Amino acid sequence: MKKIFSRIDPSKLLHIINRLEEITERTNVVPDEQFIQLATMRLEEGKTFAPHKHIWKKAENKEIIAQESWVVIKGSVCVHLYDLDDKHIIDEVINQGDCSITFEGGHTYSILEDDTVVYEYKTGPYLGQSLDKTFIADHRL
Repeated sequence: MKKIFSRIDPSKLLHIINRLEEITERTNVVPDEQFIQLATMRLEEGKTFAPHKHIWKKAENKEIIAQESWVVIKGSVCVHLYDLDDKHIIDEVINQGDCSITFEGGHTYSILEDDTVVYEYKTGPYLGQSLDKTFIADHRL
């Protein structure tokens, strides 16, 4: 797992890249205090879980941000990651089974292969683009 911290505030975790080959037993990839949550599991045939459902609960009344994850199902993607001040931090290529997670800071994606397939997960509710995002000018792309 690669954790990418802000250069502006080195204590602030902005992004995580998790690789397919790193997945072993159940691992909570994302810190508990983040809005989006992710655990990875490598499971054997016959494993089962007790039937369950999730319950509604009261949330703290606080400001929220949309957090996003891409999981590559097929193909490859270059993930371009940005700091809190919109400055480029790093590019990472994610391949089949890998994922990127953004908590804060910016990101964009360049698709590297035809017929690439990804799952995109975001925290909700989605209230429209004008309340969800602002664009970063990056002349490198």
